[in-house]
This record gives sequence, C-alpha cells and structure tokens, in this order.
Amino acid sequence: MSMTASKPVGAENGLMKMIGSIIGLFDRIPYWLIALTARIALAQVFWSSAQAHLANWETTLYMFGDTYQVPLLPPDLAAYLAVAMELAMPPLLVLGFATRFAALALFGMTMVIEIFVFPEAWPTHIQWAAMQLVLMGRGAGSVSLDALIQRWFKQPA
Repeated sequence: MSMTASKPVGAENGLMKMIGSIIGLFDRIPYWLIALTARIALAQVFWSSAQAHLANWETTLYMFGDTYQVPLLPPDLAAYLAVAMELAMPPLLVLGFATRFAALALFGMTMVIEIFVFPEAWPTHIQWAAMQLVLMGRGAGSVSLDALIQRWFKQPA
C-alpha cells in the first residue's frame, strides 16, 4: 500500500480559476496605457541624453570623435545627427504623433549604439528595443495624436 497524499480535486480547480481570474485582469490592461508608458519612458531616455550632450557640446564632439565609433559618418556629423534625433523624437513620442516612425528612428539609433558604441550595455538597449518594437508594431494607442488623426479621417485604428 503506498502512502501518497492526494490533492482534493476542488482545490486544484480553484487554483486554476484564481490564476485564470488574475490573467483576465492582466488582459484588461488597456493598450493605450501600455503605449503611453512606453512612449514616455523612451522620450525621457533620449531627451535626457540630448540635454546631457547639449550641456557640454565640446565634450560631446570629443566623445563622438574619440570614444563613439560610429561608422561611415564623420564624428561631428554623427554628433549633430544624434542630438537632433534625441531632440526631435521625444516630443513626437509624448504627443503620440508619427509614433511608429519616431520609434523606428530611435530603434535604428539604438541598434547603432548597441553594435558600434556600447555593446556591453545590451541589457539597457534591449529594454529600449522592446518598447520601440511594441510602438512600431501596435502604434501609439488611443490616447495619441495618431489616433485622433485616424478618427478624424475615419480610418480604422
């Protein structure tokens, strides 16, 4: 005779119902909230970087010439382009205007940073990339200028 404890069938069924209820709550998180959070988080990262670069432009130019090894572009041009992107894309993300394109531009910039500048920072870059991919794939969400424009033109969101 074996001495195994048997689980009451009702307890296992109750646990599965509880897990299903919790998953149901997660399913109710509105996409607009996920997108808005990603948009603001990405905007903050890149806007802060622009402010740091602008705070000491000479250091920025030195870093692009000496430390950041961006291929195919002269260092000064790379610095101007990077800071221009860091200044232009965050407001678009916060407003939710041309969100997919802003996320794509920052995704490209993130890939350049990851591959050529700071490859050891991949744990941070993969987080940025995840948010950028969500925004590229699903858009800005219903709380955005993109959604307002789509509604105005009566196109499906």
